[in-house]
Amino acid sequence: MSEAQDGLPPGRRRWAIITQAMVIALSVLDGSIANIALPSIAHDLNVTAADSIWVVNAYQIAVTISLLPLASLGDIYGYRHVYRWGLVLFLIGSAACGLSTSLPMLAVSRLMQGVGAAGMMGVNTALVRFIYPRDQLGRGIGMVSLVVAVSAAAGPTLAAGILSFGPWPWLFFINLPIGVVALAMVGTMPVTPKAAHRFDLRSAALNAATFGLLIAALDGFGHGGQVVAGVGLLMAGLAVGFVFVRSQMAVAAPILPVDLFRLRAFGLSVLTSVCAFIAASMTMVSLPFLFEARGFSTLETGLLITPWPVMSSVMAPIAGRLSDKVKAGKLGGIGLLIMAVGLVSAAAVPIGASFANVAWRLALCGGGFALFQAPNNRLLITSAPPERSGAASGMLSTARLLGQTTGAALVALVFGLSAASGVELAAETTIGIAAGFALIATLVSVLRLRV
Repeated sequence: MSEAQDGLPPGRRRWAIITQAMVIALSVLDGSIANIALPSIAHDLNVTAADSIWVVNAYQIAVTISLLPLASLGDIYGYRHVYRWGLVLFLIGSAACGLSTSLPMLAVSRLMQGVGAAGMMGVNTALVRFIYPRDQLGRGIGMVSLVVAVSAAAGPTLAAGILSFGPWPWLFFINLPIGVVALAMVGTMPVTPKAAHRFDLRSAALNAATFGLLIAALDGFGHGGQVVAGVGLLMAGLAVGFVFVRSQMAVAAPILPVDLFRLRAFGLSVLTSVCAFIAASMTMVSLPFLFEARGFSTLETGLLITPWPVMSSVMAPIAGRLSDKVKAGKLGGIGLLIMAVGLVSAAAVPIGASFANVAWRLALCGGGFALFQAPNNRLLITSAPPERSGAASGMLSTARLLGQTTGAALVALVFGLSAASGVELAAETTIGIAAGFALIATLVSVLRLRV
């Protein structure tokens, strides 16, 4: 039996929101918090800096290939059930990471963590749909955006603080007390409708192969010496992907929600999200290089980037409330246009510019991005039938990860092609391309006004 379709009672809703906030913070922080510790991990485990990157890659790959299958399991067995077991696996993986004594052991533990995080992330937005009444859904999605923005901004600082007092394993052990409290509170989450279809193991395998090969291809293109390998992996990924998509068209409730892509609002929202996250990812990777070339120190660079997540945190709840009243195509289009203007101005930061002169440019980017995210996610999740909320939620997270991965690979590609011209020009070019993706996202968003 499922509970009321139009949200939880206010008292229980409050506890469910607190539980979600804790779990979201854990999954977002662990996506980036290990980056700061890579030099220490490489030294302690006696591996090269290049090999230590697998600590990050293992987590990202596991999340990307697991999201859609675990979202499908949420449709079948209930979102709360998958959420709980995802958290359990995440905590086991966290403990294993902290106890790791070799790189292979740590990489496998990070894979476990990533699968657990995918279980939580894949059904997270689906749960929001059942926690909040429909007329307040934008507020719930705005809350999720706020927690994501704050967690992303706090990640490097929190990691640096922990590492100043203890060794790198504590970055993973810190998850345990917070996760145990969240696990005890998962019962406040709503019981949701369950689909009648069975889990499609063959489709899950094709999904993993498709996204795994495509991610590997993007990584190959991002490194000059691996372009040939990247082409081969891309062709293999497209071939497997073709088989995967064809197979999904014959399934009543596919893991890759091709049935939902027939809904124009859903398909346009996914495309908007991918383009917007490509723009954001390209910018965040390029800005430190641009600011360094402009004469700013590492500390100053960190402070200069801060207005983006801060403004996103300020605007996220406002955008959430507005999304309950203003059409997603209009509000998202305005936000993305503001972001594009901010990106163009950021690429033109003059040498010796004051903090205020840089801050307003990054604040524009962050505020515009927040205005896009809440209405886009609200329309994406509500355009799907309630019983397919898990598939829509999984696709939402997959679009974000696909955009971030593609953006990072494009940065590496542009920097490689522009090596002879210098880092400054490469960074300017990359942020200019990011502005182009933001404009494409703006146009796609506006197209939703016709739906």
